[in-house]
Amino acid sequence: MCSSRALYIWRACSGTSQVGIRSHRRNLGKTYCSACDPTPTPKSANSTTKPLPKPPADHRILGAQQELFTTSKYSPGSAIFLPNGTKIFNRLTNYLRSQYEHFGFQEVITPTIYKKSLWEKSGHWENYAEDMYSVTGRGAMGKKVDRQVGEDEEYGLKPMNCPGHCLIFASKKRSYKDLPIRFADFSPLHRNELTGALSGLTRGRRFHQDDGHIFCRPSQIREEISKSLQFVRQTYSVFGLGPYRLVLSTRPSVSYIGTIEEWDNAEAALKESLDASGQAWTLNEGDGAFYGPKIDIILKDSDGKEHQTATIQLDFQLPKRFELEYQAPAPELEQKGLSTENVDLSIEGPVTPVLIHRAVLGSVERIMALLIERYDGWWPFWLNPQQVIIVTLNDREEVVAWAKAIKRDLLMARDDTPVPEAIRNFGGVTGLSIDIDDSAQPLKKKLYDAKRKRYGVVIVVGNKDVQEKKMSVDFTGLSSGNYDFTRNVDLLKAAKILSRQDPSQPRAASLTEWQLKNMPLSIDVLKKVLQELRLGYY
Repeated sequence: MCSSRALYIWRACSGTSQVGIRSHRRNLGKTYCSACDPTPTPKSANSTTKPLPKPPADHRILGAQQELFTTSKYSPGSAIFLPNGTKIFNRLTNYLRSQYEHFGFQEVITPTIYKKSLWEKSGHWENYAEDMYSVTGRGAMGKKVDRQVGEDEEYGLKPMNCPGHCLIFASKKRSYKDLPIRFADFSPLHRNELTGALSGLTRGRRFHQDDGHIFCRPSQIREEISKSLQFVRQTYSVFGLGPYRLVLSTRPSVSYIGTIEEWDNAEAALKESLDASGQAWTLNEGDGAFYGPKIDIILKDSDGKEHQTATIQLDFQLPKRFELEYQAPAPELEQKGLSTENVDLSIEGPVTPVLIHRAVLGSVERIMALLIERYDGWWPFWLNPQQVIIVTLNDREEVVAWAKAIKRDLLMARDDTPVPEAIRNFGGVTGLSIDIDDSAQPLKKKLYDAKRKRYGVVIVVGNKDVQEKKMSVDFTGLSSGNYDFTRNVDLLKAAKILSRQDPSQPRAASLTEWQLKNMPLSIDVLKKVLQELRLGYY
């Protein structure tokens, strides 16, 4: 049976309909027997024919329509982000960066390529080589055969960041007082996925992961996992994603490292954390990573297909392989996660840390795909790549000059302190996305294009506005998919800010849709409204 989306596309794209065929046959005159034409059936006044349902949103179609990303046969499975898509990508990652200080993460930047010997040490070459890209370097002598390990050896593009973060941990001596240590990394990853498995942004060969690794003491495991689950809950609430389900994946039957006892202990720690979270979870036997069990967060796309996004993985193996250690009193008790009270704390020894792999978004590309379909292209203001457009009533020089002055003022934060111009400009940028349409096209056409492109705020300036140093602002494009003024968070927030900032405006409760569509404002008031909208995560 055809899916509703397939049926919709087939009917929409079909070049000829039955009506068209009949019309063509009638035009053939005597060469066609009109008696063969079926007798037309009059339409009933109470016809039960229903319009075709709108197909589910498809991020690949919307991505092309909104100029977010494209692909190329020269790099299959690797999205090429266009300016609009790059804005969304950066806002997603910048949101996470804004939370790193609160959750104790430090961002690092690590290499994209490492020698084969590193991947052998981590276990990836043995257990994950089929999904990795192998690269041959020139090395010391440029040899391609009989290469010397450490010099002329093979390289591999990284599919994960964990070995690199282990190198950072091992770069200096650590004390139990330093732990937990949390590293975060947005470096691009490469995985050699099968061609048939590639699908837009949801599964590719090159992607970015908000990769985090927590090196902690055994006694800190439960608290760190709980904080990671809290980070996920907060972020998905901000992005409007969910509901999601939690899945605990346990030891694979083959291709795993470590002892069964170590796996049992790790799985028990994750179960305790899940139970303590108060959220429902299910068990997925045998689907853990080769180095440890994991908690996966599963989301559905618009078609109902499930995707794994966030993940929290417990790893006792990688720290051992990299011989990581920290100094702590009573090392035997410390290693077991037991209390070190009433023991001689003057004697310290080496202890192997526990490694927690953590990704809140998982693949940033995959989350973008789910968000594109979730919002159906109608972005909340802070994520919208096309936030504001200034439309001129005509292309007269003074009107265009005023439009450019508005843009310049809105892009720069208020400057109350005299500092060098370059520093002021660098620190004062507001981060808004503002375009100008000063073409000679009719105003109606320019407003239609602005709405079609789904700008959040439309500013109209004309001759009178130049004289009064004001503008007319239309706020009704704010998150206006399935438009409902009484429930539109962006619009209601704008109304409250307006009534607070400008006493001449009506109270928020009495602002009508028409008033928000044709509102004369000064630059200062509009700047405050836009800044609060941009910085407000809903």
